[in-house]
Amino acid sequence: MFIRQLEYLVTLARERHFARAAEACNVSQPALSGAIRHLEEELGVNIVERGQRFVGFTEDGERILGWARQAIAAWDGLRQEASISRTRLSGTLRFGAIPTTMPIVSLLTGPYWDAYPDIRQTVRSLSNEEIIRRLDDFELDIGLTYLEDQKLERFRVLPLYRERYVLLARDAASLNNRESISWRDAAALPLCLLTRNMQNRRIINAAFRRADVEPRVVVETDSVFALYSNVRCAQMYSILPHSLLALFEMQEELTAIPLTPELNRGIGLVPLNNAPASPIVSAIWAISQRLELGTRFNFLARPAS
Repeated sequence: MFIRQLEYLVTLARERHFARAAEACNVSQPALSGAIRHLEEELGVNIVERGQRFVGFTEDGERILGWARQAIAAWDGLRQEASISRTRLSGTLRFGAIPTTMPIVSLLTGPYWDAYPDIRQTVRSLSNEEIIRRLDDFELDIGLTYLEDQKLERFRVLPLYRERYVLLARDAASLNNRESISWRDAAALPLCLLTRNMQNRRIINAAFRRADVEPRVVVETDSVFALYSNVRCAQMYSILPHSLLALFEMQEELTAIPLTPELNRGIGLVPLNNAPASPIVSAIWAISQRLELGTRFNFLARPAS
């Protein structure tokens, strides 16, 4: 019952609403509220600021919440460890990925599932900052994100590939069959780019600033698929990581043109650097070390012969 009480508490912190937390935990609201009151009685402190609706946590409650997250993570690891001895590794892998990597996440989840079919995987599209926060709060097991962030010093890091930015065009002939294009020349084209709140767009904007140009952005979107559609059907251009070419299977209908000077960023897996690592994280870490995503993506971005 104690672990369940902690799970109710962590869910309430996430949902910020008693009814939604109860629904997420598949219990009635009175049952959830009663379990948290019993926890307060056992610990001898007030955890939740009470009113007619959820207000927040007390100062003691915030500290207890941190321990609750750690305790649940440790309990999950213990159950995973036990599952190895019992039969096969089972449990849930909670995976966060930055939006521009979501189309290629299947290149990771597929091998994980093939090796460990009893593991359930949940994948969420999150910003780099949100991935780091949720890892710190034990709400994620592992993240797929940029590796240049200084906040990653307290994490384990497994580099997977370097994403290289390319110009996506409908037809190479529209750009006189160039083998490369400068950021200054790309800025003059009608562009469809991801929205300004996304890290990918901030990286691209910084490259244009270094070239001392303002890009001609016709469409902004938060969808990678919309980027493809606007290039394919609306005769626009886009700038995106070369890893996404694996999604489009576009060797004949679209053209990827390298940008100069080259812009690249490291992408990799990051879990918390705690010991012992959960059996699931250890297992998928070993699989990920054998993947050669960089080689695959570089092959797709090679110049057409």
